[in-house]
Amino acid sequence: MKLTTQKNQLITVREGIQLLADSYHITDQQPLPLVVFCHGYKGFKDWGAWELAMQAMAKAGLFVVKFNFSHNGTTLENPLEFDDLEAFGRNTYSQEQEDLKAVLDYFSSRDEVDRSQIALIGHSRGGGTVLVQGSENPMVTKIITWAGVADFKRRFPQGQRFEKWKEEGVFYSVNGRTQQNMPHYFSFYEDFERHERQFDIQNCAQHLKKPLLIIQGMADEAVPVKEAEWLHLWAKNSELYLLEEADHVFGARHPWHKKELPLDLFKVVSQTVAFLRK
Repeated sequence: MKLTTQKNQLITVREGIQLLADSYHITDQQPLPLVVFCHGYKGFKDWGAWELAMQAMAKAGLFVVKFNFSHNGTTLENPLEFDDLEAFGRNTYSQEQEDLKAVLDYFSSRDEVDRSQIALIGHSRGGGTVLVQGSENPMVTKIITWAGVADFKRRFPQGQRFEKWKEEGVFYSVNGRTQQNMPHYFSFYEDFERHERQFDIQNCAQHLKKPLLIIQGMADEAVPVKEAEWLHLWAKNSELYLLEEADHVFGARHPWHKKELPLDLFKVVSQTVAFLRK
């Protein structure tokens, strides 16, 4: 069983906007169900143990893809660091949807892929991203959230902080790992406001007929368990899998030097594969 890995494939979203994607699949089995993984806020495709998680799913008989959103702050030349904070500041939810659609279009045309089985996985903010895309893209047949958010709007600055953001045009969020002050331009909110109905995760979940798997750690410090419970309540065709002591990243850290997955992330991958095989 040989695993074929193709790193940093260049995908053009539209003129002037490109991103990098990695794919993993077993060469002696095809066509394979396509699974696309979306990282979260201040995330990137090569963070922590994501590489091992993607390899594990591919070895289970899936064509697996992970990618960097075009405006996540990394660059084509250096996909491991936030070298382009200007791009990070100009990111929008609309851009992330466009990025994800481009990745789906690119890989669904591959000969190794079974176009009748296309699933999305999103971690943290990426969980909201895949629910939006999955609810409106007929290509997508299944959706999985890993510590996924249930609401975008309440994560914007509120009250006086919002008014200051609107007045100054930018606010900064400190990256706890790198200590960088990462900008958010007010255009981020303006884009959300223009497309608020589209980006209403509750509305997406309530109208979702496709199977949805919601995986959540009960010790998650970033996304409360209640958000997973809301998603499960809203989405009628959903399953909720809670890990009692798991944190927001299921035991992983960056960098991750071990050759095996942390136990909680191993459970997440196993549950995800079982769901996709149904």
